[in-house]
Amino acid sequence: MVASSVNALEATAPVRTGAPEVIDDLPRIEDGAKVAPKDARALSKLFLDRLQELEEGTREYQYARNTLIEMNLSLVSFAARRFRNRGSGDMEDVIQVGTIGLIKAIDRFDLTREVEFTSFAIPYILGEIKRFFRDTTWAVHVPRRLQELRVDLAKSKETLATELGRTPTVKELAAHLELSEDEIIEGLVAANGYVAGSIDTPSGDDEADSAPKYADTMGDDDPAMELFEDLHTLAPLLQQLDPRERTIIEMRFGQELTQAEIGRELNLSQMHISRLLNRTLAKLRTGLLPT
Repeated sequence: MVASSVNALEATAPVRTGAPEVIDDLPRIEDGAKVAPKDARALSKLFLDRLQELEEGTREYQYARNTLIEMNLSLVSFAARRFRNRGSGDMEDVIQVGTIGLIKAIDRFDLTREVEFTSFAIPYILGEIKRFFRDTTWAVHVPRRLQELRVDLAKSKETLATELGRTPTVKELAAHLELSEDEIIEGLVAANGYVAGSIDTPSGDDEADSAPKYADTMGDDDPAMELFEDLHTLAPLLQQLDPRERTIIEMRFGQELTQAEIGRELNLSQMHISRLLNRTLAKLRTGLLPT
């Protein structure tokens, strides 16, 4: 997604393949990325002023625009450093997304606003990077409300931990954010979906290959679970049997009596009990099978 967005913007801002002719009063800059930040601020003002006068699509316009991008890439690097330890986003992707913000700032900057280009561009760059993290780095998708709550919780935790000298409780977080404790718990649970770890990751501080992994602590399928599901499905079917049928089933499988013993208890022949039992089991089997 990041690469495709950059490619789309590059289609409107082709990279220079050769040294352009110097136009009017614009200096010739071979590599804008090597211009010192202090010089870049002064030159950016000159290039931005001329950019508004040039015709879009001309070689001169592309030279001015591309040079502006190159000279201000340091702003992208500066903004991206704030996110180097955030989530699982690759810094190369962060730089690319920040560059998109820089290009948007160049295209939308207006000198008549009387603000420094740096002050104008940084919010655009940060906005694109934050949008990238918001929309692409959650391992498990959660509602936007909970994504925003995770950020508020992180800030509140840091603030309260400094004030209290310990990790704040759910009640303290709720009071600080003026939310209910249930909302705080929901946000804390949702925050677990921000980064997904491999089940092969060591579960302790020891990162050696011999250290136990999270997968080692995971349980296997319980063989009794299928039996539980069958019995849960069978319960309403047993309630549909008549009293004599339920009695025979209970005596045969609950008390584990033989057919002869059941017959003596009910004053019926073993053959009669066998027919009744087979008929009842067939009825239950039909009810258990999917239709």
